[in-house]
Amino acid sequence: MKKIYALCSMLYALACASAQANFTTSAKSAFLIDTASGTVIVNKAGDTLMPPSSMLKLMTLAMVFDAVKSGKLKLDDMLTVSENSDYRNPEWAQASKVCLERGQTISVNDVIMGLIVMSGGDAGVAVAEKLAGTESAMTVMMTRRAREIGMPQSTFGNVSGLHHPDNLMTGRELAHLARYLINEHPDFFPLFKERSFEYTGYESDWCKEWGRLKTSSYNRLLFIMPGAEGMKTGRTTEGGFGMVAAASQGGRRLIAVINGLSAKDHNALAREAKKLLEYGFDTTANKTFFNPGDEIVKIPVWYGRKRRVTATVEKPFVVTLPKGKSSAGLRILARYDDPVRATVRRSDVLGELIAQLDGEVIARAPLVAKEKVGRVIFYGRIAQNLKMIFVGR
Repeated sequence: MKKIYALCSMLYALACASAQANFTTSAKSAFLIDTASGTVIVNKAGDTLMPPSSMLKLMTLAMVFDAVKSGKLKLDDMLTVSENSDYRNPEWAQASKVCLERGQTISVNDVIMGLIVMSGGDAGVAVAEKLAGTESAMTVMMTRRAREIGMPQSTFGNVSGLHHPDNLMTGRELAHLARYLINEHPDFFPLFKERSFEYTGYESDWCKEWGRLKTSSYNRLLFIMPGAEGMKTGRTTEGGFGMVAAASQGGRRLIAVINGLSAKDHNALAREAKKLLEYGFDTTANKTFFNPGDEIVKIPVWYGRKRRVTATVEKPFVVTLPKGKSSAGLRILARYDDPVRATVRRSDVLGELIAQLDGEVIARAPLVAKEKVGRVIFYGRIAQNLKMIFVGR
């Protein structure tokens, strides 16, 4: 039987929607979350599908990071550049690129840095052809992977973010993707802070000159905001300027998404992202309610060697709340099946911990078993069944 247990009700923040009303931007979409809690701080058209421009390359990078993590790719693997990635291909004439030449090779490591710092769509095509055979097949894989990691709306027409009618993402899903990269690929995440990258594998004089001028990151936020951790910028004529940005201050990390901004250049884009991030740091704060190992609730175990199992959390359960304003409305709830059936293994998911503010869910985390509870032998199960029949518990 599904059971909901109210752990506490407290005097705390006004609804986040009230705080959002104080942030203004000329961008078509703005979305801001706290990475620890997942709480949405600002949501302007965050669920509207829009062209993501080169921010889409975060999904390409996710595929590369997943492949390295699984062993399908190695950082020193050398990829052969096809005519689809050749700098003379008209597709790359005005596009951001590493500037590759058909027949040359490029390492997976340089592909990653080329995508992050130089926004090199040609490098994305090179790795797509390695992983999937064709860029088109890679977009199918990207869509499938997006669904697997919790992005139900995003669609992909290419791996570069160049204009294509199928390139559509929401601010919410871009933030979710950034959070996935941070949590699931912590070894790669620091690369997004790199301010420059100099590719040394050029073969043509034209590309050598191109590379000499393109060593500095398009992400100008890295140069103007303390704690900025990069992620990805984007710009197309159809989509305008956009940025997915992470920043850490005072022990907190926020993820901001700006899209559809009419701006003069990437410096103006960086200023807008900085304004959004600073708003989040200035107007909200985090409160930790439970830490890993804390006893949150004891759940009855059917057929268990112990009558109950302790439920806890694997990561600190954090709630993000507006500063300086309070009202009744915050509740922490534990939702779980009662009883849970043995055998229960340590870290098995038993239910969910939920924070509600004025009836709206603002944070959630899985409830997990703190310890193992074994299953009783056959005769023990018979005894428990008889007790249930005659005693009722």
